[in-house]
Amino acid sequence: MRELTIDAVGAQGDGLSRNAEGKGAAFVPLTLPGERVLARMDGARGEVAEILIPSPDRVTPPCRHFGTCGGCALQHWASEPYRAWKGEQIRLQLSMEGLETEILPTFAAPPASRRRVALHARKGPKGVGALLGFKERRSWNLVPIAECPVTDPRLVAALPALARLAEPFLEHPKSAPTLHVTLTGTGLDIDVTGVERKSGGLSADARMRAAMAASEGDFARVTMAGETVYGARQPLVKLGPAVVALPPGAFLQAVPAAERAMVDFAVAEAQGASRLADLYCGVGTFTFRLAEIGAVHAAEMSAPAIGALKAAIGSTPGLKPIQAEARDLVRRPVLSTELAKIDVVVIDPPRAGAAEQTVEIAKSKVPKVISVSCNPATFAKDARALVEAGFRLEKVLPVDQFVWSPHIELVGVFTR
Repeated sequence: MRELTIDAVGAQGDGLSRNAEGKGAAFVPLTLPGERVLARMDGARGEVAEILIPSPDRVTPPCRHFGTCGGCALQHWASEPYRAWKGEQIRLQLSMEGLETEILPTFAAPPASRRRVALHARKGPKGVGALLGFKERRSWNLVPIAECPVTDPRLVAALPALARLAEPFLEHPKSAPTLHVTLTGTGLDIDVTGVERKSGGLSADARMRAAMAASEGDFARVTMAGETVYGARQPLVKLGPAVVALPPGAFLQAVPAAERAMVDFAVAEAQGASRLADLYCGVGTFTFRLAEIGAVHAAEMSAPAIGALKAAIGSTPGLKPIQAEARDLVRRPVLSTELAKIDVVVIDPPRAGAAEQTVEIAKSKVPKVISVSCNPATFAKDARALVEAGFRLEKVLPVDQFVWSPHIELVGVFTR
């Protein structure tokens, strides 16, 4: 047991005591800067036993599961310092690469707006059925949830029906299903992973029970690792002027308001371009809005995502030409020569960043790059490569898409 003063909140959302009374840095979750706490320590990590002096920025968490559920880390922090902290994390990552820029005020997605969640299912006690929820903080244990203040209420209301859907997928003792649930314009789209398949996957009886549960829940579609188990309606989403039919398991930004903020920002920065490239384009989150400005070359590794994008082009009038291709941008990045006539590159890579594609952009003569990232650390590394090639990082927009979590989205603008 140790008494500690919390100096800051670290990158993972835990309170940080830098000196920890001469014993080195200590991390204590659910604490805030300026607080004096009593903590049970295990090495450098601790758990709060008592808050001796609370921060004036401490607020009452809105969720009954907070502190146990691992989904949120910062519900106990007032909005203004919490959002400022997100911008500061970007500044710190950039400084590690020797970079400085204007960091705009953080765009805050509203609570109760998340349209995508990954729900873990486990067998409940006899007579209870399936338990559905999120993983416990720093554990593989399940926290069954009855509410979630970050998630769209329509999805929360479907939790009992989703739990019934999960039951047939638990028939094999080695199965640990995760329901990847997306709220679409035509209903819930659910892709189930983590089902034991070596012994033949779901039995015919389990499939029938899953289809019945899906029908009773009025779900649009249920797939298992991409294979259709139940389909009543095609899941559709609106992306700018286009309506896109989602392929199973397709990537989609988690919060519509955050998606809109990032796309609006990128489109405003791309004005005046006649030729654009949208790299890691997915199903067209940025593509369709960019195609209202100029011709777009869209590239994405997922062939089903590109298929969905192409299908939507034909039913969306008023767009400039879109050339879309399924292409692995790690093994086969778009070359600098292919970017010769491009005015603006928009790039939205996965968490690992886009080192290989960045090399080609750096070698090209593209005058402007708009980089979207869900990982400030890999963004900073790619930014360093662009700056070394003559680009200037003009500004960064932080986006708090995953409210009360340590995750940070951002959009950066580079020019030369």
